[in-house]
Amino acid sequence: MTSKTQTAEAVEILSGNEAIARGAWEAGVRLAAAYPGTPSTEILESMVDYEGVYCEWSPNEKVAMEVGVGASMAGGRALVCMKHVGLNVAADPFFSSSYVGVEAGLVVVSADDPGMHSSQDEQDNRNYAKFARVPVLEPSDSGEAKEFMVAAYDLSERFDTPVLFRTTTRTSHSKSLVTMGERVETAPVAAVRRDWTKYLMMPQNAIVRHQVVEQRVLDMAEYAETCPFNRVEMGDTRVGIITSGAIYGYVREALPDASYLKLGMIFPLPAKLIADFRAKVDKLYVVEELDPFLEEAIRLMGIKVDGGKELNSLEGELNARLVAQSLARAGLPGVNPDLLGDLGPQATDLPGRPPTFCPGCSHRGLFVVLKKLRVYVSGDIGCYTMGALPPYNAVHCSTCMGASISMAHGMAKVLEPPAEDAKPDLRKKIVGVIGDSTFFHSGITSLMDVAYNGGKTLSIIADNSTTAMTGGQENPGTGKTLLGEPSAVVDIPALCAALGIKRVTTIDPYDMAETERVLREELAADEASVVIAKAPCVLQFKIRKPVYQVVSELCIGCKRCLQAGCGALNLYTDADDDLKVEISATECAGCGICSQLCRQDAIVRPVSAEGEGS
Repeated sequence: MTSKTQTAEAVEILSGNEAIARGAWEAGVRLAAAYPGTPSTEILESMVDYEGVYCEWSPNEKVAMEVGVGASMAGGRALVCMKHVGLNVAADPFFSSSYVGVEAGLVVVSADDPGMHSSQDEQDNRNYAKFARVPVLEPSDSGEAKEFMVAAYDLSERFDTPVLFRTTTRTSHSKSLVTMGERVETAPVAAVRRDWTKYLMMPQNAIVRHQVVEQRVLDMAEYAETCPFNRVEMGDTRVGIITSGAIYGYVREALPDASYLKLGMIFPLPAKLIADFRAKVDKLYVVEELDPFLEEAIRLMGIKVDGGKELNSLEGELNARLVAQSLARAGLPGVNPDLLGDLGPQATDLPGRPPTFCPGCSHRGLFVVLKKLRVYVSGDIGCYTMGALPPYNAVHCSTCMGASISMAHGMAKVLEPPAEDAKPDLRKKIVGVIGDSTFFHSGITSLMDVAYNGGKTLSIIADNSTTAMTGGQENPGTGKTLLGEPSAVVDIPALCAALGIKRVTTIDPYDMAETERVLREELAADEASVVIAKAPCVLQFKIRKPVYQVVSELCIGCKRCLQAGCGALNLYTDADDDLKVEISATECAGCGICSQLCRQDAIVRPVSAEGEGS
């Protein structure tokens, strides 16, 4: 494993996530915990390369938060990272940690995803800071990400509070210049300090701590007035803009000559600084992404705002062009004309490229069978969610991580039971599909509920031995930690049995006949069952078997093989103008799903020199 210690004052180009990791290291962080989730994943993947920091992938965000709180209580500066929806999972300890406070600095990164590039919603987690009464910092680029992260730990310890560090997809993944600094070493303490009035949240202590929290908000609001991350940039006084984060760059590009109040600390807000800025400009506008978080707070201060959220949508991600167009519609002077013109010729006739399974993915055969069985599939968050897309159309709902099993259980409990003499109708059967990492994240308790409350649903665990959707990270079933060290492997069949599931079967999802046989058998069972579709991720483990070929003379162009939805399969017209299928040798991973679908025996492995299939 590479160890990073770059020389101080060196300048590098880093992504926002890499800069966050660098800043945490410079701040003397001794523990970092996270659950992988775009756009935050690379923070821990960068952090693990630095000396002096223990890093882990936790089973879920709640556990990561609790690990971080524990490290902070023990005197070690801690970093906890997650994507925005992960904070929903971690909310319980996050809110309590505001009352508890810190012994050593604790920073929680929430990487929001405006535009839902890889998420099921685009919630604005700035609201969590106000709700939990903790300060929130928001950088606008990688340089600020590193600088703000270092400062966040001093802020945390100064005000005895966790700090919410908000980024978005743009700040997380864009790259800019970062000036490196030295690490501030923090010595470990010999034992945890015992202070039950501060750290034991029983009602009599929590009542007192709530008073501390509210006074802390007042003290931080006073600090915000002189916080170096809140800065005024005076220009044309006809227009004043208040903004923060990545949006600052967009607005500066759209309206370069205006006056600006750029907020880096966005809760609590500096009321006097905002009022003073308002007095210096003719008109005041607030430009922000998603919720009118800043605008509403400023209006509640009694400060007049001439334009805000009505200029930009509550939905989606902004960019410089959208901001320029909205400011121009509002009649503001000095809008950058380069952002108002036609974009020029666009490649509008290019075919779309929807997401799909990788060639050779084991999920492919599973969903071909599920579609054939016509069961109702309650899906989850992971690669297998793409089973909802054509040609499978086999996943019918998906809400959040770990919900597939419990939602299927709830559906089955309220559906009208079939008559005793009724012919079995698979279309009325409910199946929950979940991946191995998501099962570890929050599916175990759902399966426990099924067993405990007499559920009769079929749960399928698609076990590909990795956290594939976010890039192939380790999890409790892979036998390796984030640090690359060997670890205990969770035995999924034994775990399911321990939860009270009596029918547990492991299948090879590449064997479609056996997969169908087992699923039909378990769907007919009058009790809860689990089928584990176990096959390693072909991308993560670089699995590639001898490829398949199409015998063109046998191919009748029926397109049955295309039910596999594999990108290695292509249609073409031969010299006789007959429709045929061919297989790209560079894309085929040799899984054989298409071959099992073909009724003409036209898809075969090439024959080796020894006369056998290679």
